[in-house]
Parts: sequence; C-alpha cells; structure tokens
Amino acid sequence: MPSKKNTEQKQNISHLKVVKKVLTKPYNDIDLNNWKLYENIKTGTWWEFPSRENKNGHSYDYHGNFIPQIATQLFERYTKKNDIVLDMFFGSGTSGIEALNLERRCIGVELKEELVQRVSEKFTPRDLVVNVNIIQGDSANEQIKDKIKDRLNIMGRECAQFLVLHPPYDDIIKFSDKKEDLSNCATTEDFYELFKKVAKNGYDMLEQNRFAGLIIGDKYTNSRHISLGFECQRRMEELGFVTKAVIVKNITGNEKAKGKSAHLWRYRALFGGYNIFEHEYIMIFQKTKLKKIKSKK
Repeated sequence: MPSKKNTEQKQNISHLKVVKKVLTKPYNDIDLNNWKLYENIKTGTWWEFPSRENKNGHSYDYHGNFIPQIATQLFERYTKKNDIVLDMFFGSGTSGIEALNLERRCIGVELKEELVQRVSEKFTPRDLVVNVNIIQGDSANEQIKDKIKDRLNIMGRECAQFLVLHPPYDDIIKFSDKKEDLSNCATTEDFYELFKKVAKNGYDMLEQNRFAGLIIGDKYTNSRHISLGFECQRRMEELGFVTKAVIVKNITGNEKAKGKSAHLWRYRALFGGYNIFEHEYIMIFQKTKLKKIKSKK
C-alpha cells in the first residue's frame, strides 16, 4: 500500500504543467508550438486585400508603391525582431515604415534625390540613425554595395536578413528622367539586364539561407502580353536564388486610378482582344545552395 507521502507527491506532480520550449525557425519569431494562433499570416498562393492600409504611418502619396499589407506578411513570415530588411527600390518608404511597426530595421536604396529628402521626413532623427537608413544611389551600380556595407556596419550586422525588390514594371510608369531608372530602359531586354544587376547586388548583401521578396506585375504592349514577373524570376534563379513560392495578389480595390476608368478599360479589352490585369505577383526566393539531384545510370 503506497505511503501517504508518495500519494501527496503524485498529486503535486499531477498538477504540474509541462512548459514546451518555444519552437521557431532561424528566420522568424513564429512559435510553431502555437501555430494556430497565427491566423493573420497567409500561407496560400492567392492574396486578396479589400483596400490599401492607410494607418500606422502609411499613406498613398506616391504612385507605384506596394501596399503595406504585403510588407507585413513578408516581414512577419521571414524576419525576426531587430532583423534588417534591405529594400533596393525604397520609393515612398513602405518597407521602412512597416519595419518600424514590426520592430525590425531597414536599409533603403532610392535613386531620386528629392524623394529621399521627402521620405526622410516620415521618420524621426533617431530612427534615421538607429533603425532606418536611406541611401541615395543607383541600386544597379556595384559600388552601392560599399554604401550598404557601411550602413550595415553602423547597425551591427554584416548582411541583411531579408531583401525586398519592387522594381518599376518596365516602362508602364515613368518615375524619373534619369537614365539609370529602370522605367527608362530603351527595351524590355535592357530592363531585364538592369534588374538582374540590382538583384545581384541584393543577393551579395543578403545573409545565407535568408529570403527575398519580388513584387512585380506583367504588362501588355504592342498587342502582346509580356511576362515581366516570370522573366525576372528566371534571372534571379540564374544568380543563385531558389524559388520558394509564386503568389498571385489581387489588385482590385488597391489602385485608385483604374477604378475611375473601369468602363474605358473594359471597352479597350473587348476591342483589343486582351484581358485587364487584376493581379500582380509576389515571388519568394531563398539564398541557399540547391542540392543537385544525382542521375541514375
């Protein structure tokens, strides 16, 4: 017959709860032991948002910036707190604003001097030193890597932990009159080659085994559909990136201009035999060494 002491010990032990160790991947803070709590994080390949986020520092003040919800999804899924996001087409600063909102940091490269000045005003002087570094320069120029390295050194890192690439969609929108601007390329082939140089610089500045996000859409010109997204994907794979996902994002409701001229676009589509773009791509890549499959003799 068990002693009274042993019985009391068993009763005490039965009330103890086993605390599981937090289980996370090396590239994010998601606790996989409680994965059901992260319902906000999308894991499918179809993303739809009813409208553009215009709170928490975000505003639609620059045509061509991607919606903040994309940055939220990518940063929560592929970065940890205090990680550094490198955005090679910084634009109006969406990546920097959302990095701060999520307790990450950001380095942004922007070609246009006047835009750098305007976007800098969105951040506090302290944030511009500690958390957000904006570099005015040409993302396709190999020398930009020296400037990025200097900023990384100031922020205590050797490499960035996530890469954002949101280039112009070829010549659909002219963003400046600078010859270095990808939207001013003479041909689409020139656009691809210049994009590849930007992606190469980003690849070199990205930490091994970490991820990159390419946000891009296609275009229609000269009665032909041009697959900008998949052509840029191919060039990123040529650099050594491995494609992890191709996400289709519905853009209906996220672009103001098209809503005002919907009937005109519909007429043009019916007249010209093409379909109206209602989506863009979010392509996820990883900088990793791909294991080659050995062929059997």
